[in-house]
Amino acid sequence: MIAIANESFCKELGVLPGELLISPSGSVWSSGSEEHRHRLDGRQRPHRARPYGMIPARRHAMPTSDIAVEACPRCDHESPLAARFCMHCGASLARSCAGCGAALPAEAQFCPSCGRAVEDAALSPPPTRDLRAYTPKHLAEKILASKSALEGERKQVTILFADVKSSLELAESVDPEEWHRILDRFFQILADGVHRYEGTVNQYTGDGIMALFGAPIAHEDHAQRACYAALHLRDELRRYAEEVKRSRGLSFAVRLGVNSGDVVVGKIGDDLRMDYTAQGSVVGVAQRMEQLADPGLIYVAEPTAKLVAGYFALRDLGSFELKGLREPIRVHELEGAGTLRTRFEVSRARGLSKFVGRGDEMAALEAALARAREGHGQVVGVVAEPGVGKSRLCFELLERCRARGLRTLEGRALAHGRNVPFLTILQVFRAYYGITDQDSDRVAREKIAGRLLLLDEAFREDLPILFEFHGVPDPERPAPDLDPELRQRRLFAVLRRLVRVGRGERVVLLEDLHWLDGGSAAFLEQWVEAVAGTPNLLLLNFRPEYHAAWMQRSWYQQLPLAPLGPEATRELLRELLGADPSVAGLTEAIHASTAGNPFFTEEVVQSLVESGQLHGTKGSYRLVKPVEEIAVPATVQSVLAARIDRLAEREKQVLHCAAVIGREFSLPILERIAELPERELTESLSRLEAAELVFAQSLYPVAEYAFKQLRTAR
Repeated sequence: MIAIANESFCKELGVLPGELLISPSGSVWSSGSEEHRHRLDGRQRPHRARPYGMIPARRHAMPTSDIAVEACPRCDHESPLAARFCMHCGASLARSCAGCGAALPAEAQFCPSCGRAVEDAALSPPPTRDLRAYTPKHLAEKILASKSALEGERKQVTILFADVKSSLELAESVDPEEWHRILDRFFQILADGVHRYEGTVNQYTGDGIMALFGAPIAHEDHAQRACYAALHLRDELRRYAEEVKRSRGLSFAVRLGVNSGDVVVGKIGDDLRMDYTAQGSVVGVAQRMEQLADPGLIYVAEPTAKLVAGYFALRDLGSFELKGLREPIRVHELEGAGTLRTRFEVSRARGLSKFVGRGDEMAALEAALARAREGHGQVVGVVAEPGVGKSRLCFELLERCRARGLRTLEGRALAHGRNVPFLTILQVFRAYYGITDQDSDRVAREKIAGRLLLLDEAFREDLPILFEFHGVPDPERPAPDLDPELRQRRLFAVLRRLVRVGRGERVVLLEDLHWLDGGSAAFLEQWVEAVAGTPNLLLLNFRPEYHAAWMQRSWYQQLPLAPLGPEATRELLRELLGADPSVAGLTEAIHASTAGNPFFTEEVVQSLVESGQLHGTKGSYRLVKPVEEIAVPATVQSVLAARIDRLAEREKQVLHCAAVIGREFSLPILERIAELPERELTESLSRLEAAELVFAQSLYPVAEYAFKQLRTAR
């Protein structure tokens, strides 16, 4: 409680007008005039020394009814100048002399070390939670470089709230400085966990945080990243809570809540602080999920649950009435990671649609496989934009290989695993040795040694290094202390020998190289070199932005994958929708909207089913509500947003201007809107064509362009 002491009470206490006082109950008082009289809680007399002491109010003119305050450098909450710690988050508000830096007692009028007047002294804030310091460098640089383009953008995001249960009661039970130390470590764990999955901490709430995934930089898997981060934080904070209980006797428990929806990015400051406007109740629902959650648990709202279904283990808790919402919302508990990791695996679990329109591409892969089996090792890179069918084409080839008795190995890069060294290459090696998550370190070592020594006894001297590389070091025979470069060369040598001395024909698939971590990329380069002259096929897939020096090798060929043609799209939609007369008009509308992208096509159909416009089962739907416009499913939105975010700022601005005109636009009109020199505009359009976002329809009499997909225009 903040109160104003009247003039007579000031005289009774012997204080000057304009000074702040604190009562034994913790209420803050300021001397003032008679008309601002307030009663003391419990009629307690304030004192100067404890709990925070007393200092003069600000030395500039201000109404006596105002309280002198200072903004907390961590949470921006205003606390009285008398406070040693923020009343909202517990951060230290220690004061120091502006001249010599010495600590100042609360009641000091002059610095006891150098004699400088206190009015010239400044609050010396603790290390502030500068978002720049807690944001990964590459992410901070991208945000700041593109902030003018990001500002005003609509983003699909997932929001995570985390806070300490009963934080006020806990704070009152320990010394303020001790509580500050506990929270400091708590916030560090939160920030590390969020940034581990490339989220951003948008706000510190005193006893918790609000984090965004998908803004200000878009991620097509923002909901998955938020859930992985939440699980990581749950486990880390559970360990920290045990530590706090052992060392301080406190029951420290954290709740987490997650929700997904749209926000509009506002101003982005140089310190990375971001203002935003939420669409609907997306933020409020995320916060309510956290408030509903029991300590130590993670609650996710239905919008997030739909986006991560299959990737995570969710427990349906039923519908809850939330204040401010007309309809109940379904709530789920996030229990753990699921068995599926990629969009294709989720589609496969849901039931793959008919494989159509890829006869020529499959024939090219079969020809490469035949050359490899003859002893002329081949490397094939399947390149296409997301959703066009790279994974499906590779899957179909591997299924044929398995049917013929050929050995296959698979590994894939993950969007949130780009900063995890050797993630992809270790997947392949573990599959080669037959190592499972259930294997103990000893069993894993036995599998590695057993496989290698059967091939060549010379591998024995490399076993300690290999054990260490796979995270299962042998305590009885530790790896030698080698220079990192020498260690890497020996690991590369093992890989090359394995490729060359391995028995029989083998097909290896590495997926999504555009997300490949640096360590795995170095191994891949060695693998490509070693494949030549072996009966092996190395099959790769990636998006157009991925490039590597090894692509110049003569035994490498690139296979571009185009969207499905009109006839193949119709065949796919016949298989998805069925032949009911009511859906006859949907085929052309969906094809025009998705431009032959199979993933987008399937997601549009799924969204029509979920919205209740289509009734029935796969292959036998009927239209029960009119479809005035093909809506953009959230899964498609996030893919396109992430793709656009990869553009340079100028190209992104040109794309936005073109979208204002419509699906088709002419160069003269775009020039007027974009306000760029003709040369720069032409360069940007060329880059957008190379990125396969737009294409030239005609060049005479004026240049006319169109968006490759209607969804990009929207």
